[in-house]
Amino acid sequence: MISKQIFSPTLLLDGQKCKANIIRMLDKAKANNISLRPHFKTHQSAKVGEWFKEQGIHKAAVSSMKMAKYFAKNGWGDLLLAFPFNIHEAPAANELNNLMTLNILLVSAEIIPVLEKTLEKPLNVFVEIDTGYERTGIDVNDLEAIDLILNEISDSEKLIFKGFQIHNGHTYLKGKDIIEKIHLKSLQQLKTLKERYIKQFPHLIISLGDTPACSVSNNFEGVDEIRPGNFVFYDLVQWQTGSCSIEDIAVALAAPIVFKNEKKNTVTVHGGAVHLSKDFYVGEEGEKVFGLPVELMGDTWSEPIAGGAVIALSQEHGTVKLPKEWISKFNIGDFIGILPAHSCLASQLQPYFITTAAEQFEIMPK
Repeated sequence: MISKQIFSPTLLLDGQKCKANIIRMLDKAKANNISLRPHFKTHQSAKVGEWFKEQGIHKAAVSSMKMAKYFAKNGWGDLLLAFPFNIHEAPAANELNNLMTLNILLVSAEIIPVLEKTLEKPLNVFVEIDTGYERTGIDVNDLEAIDLILNEISDSEKLIFKGFQIHNGHTYLKGKDIIEKIHLKSLQQLKTLKERYIKQFPHLIISLGDTPACSVSNNFEGVDEIRPGNFVFYDLVQWQTGSCSIEDIAVALAAPIVFKNEKKNTVTVHGGAVHLSKDFYVGEEGEKVFGLPVELMGDTWSEPIAGGAVIALSQEHGTVKLPKEWISKFNIGDFIGILPAHSCLASQLQPYFITTAAEQFEIMPK
């Protein structure tokens, strides 16, 4: 049993579910004649990365230069740093660009003169386009700004324009219908953008990445590659939006019970914000749900315990509400599983996974 080899809060990984999630997304990409560049910020593990390689995937996206170095060291030769480029990391970009194919992300023309001076050899760049998320990127309707950055890239001897990158983060925390509506609107905007620039850049790539749309939609007209990340594990937020089933969630925090309050029908676990983050989804009655409890069973876990929920988190403590009949089933010292609201942050907060095959998988050192 897994619980026999753990002693403190530990993230469990169901390898079969994870591999099934990878294959399902890859099959969708193949069916739409597009490529899959998975975002590795969710799992951050070289061992999980190998499962992608087994399916013939040899390019990925990362969210930091440190992550790029980690996966380059572990044999990944084509990485997109899918975060607005930090000019202070130009020396690191030079180092990686000499070893493998590095792609960076630009959101304005302002840093291009700096790159011209600091880059040692030509570097691939994507331009981020904002289609409504309003986080970073050039507004899809701001053609003047897009023209400016593309002209400056074209005039540069150090930058090679590869295409447009889009992340529709506003599909999160929505229902299927809204996800599809946002996605289809984005596709139309990207089609217009591609038609405007395809003659100037005949090989330009449209790279789109958000797990909800990539999971829900079957329409990727005009897109060349997709970059979902969270799909590898999924989580409760994705489940609530309809992006996955509860059975697709491939990680659960094993947390030891340290206190029982039978009057309130709660148990306290060693498993708090430093293990799960404070992300949550909103339940049916408007309450914050930080996770759902499951029973650990041999080398797997059960469906969520009906009526149970993680209702509060502090730094190390988690308060789990349970139905009265379940309180007596657990003793202090027992481990209970918790499906996370946000698997990306739960992974970020752990040093390793224990798989359901009882293997230990390192997560990128922090």
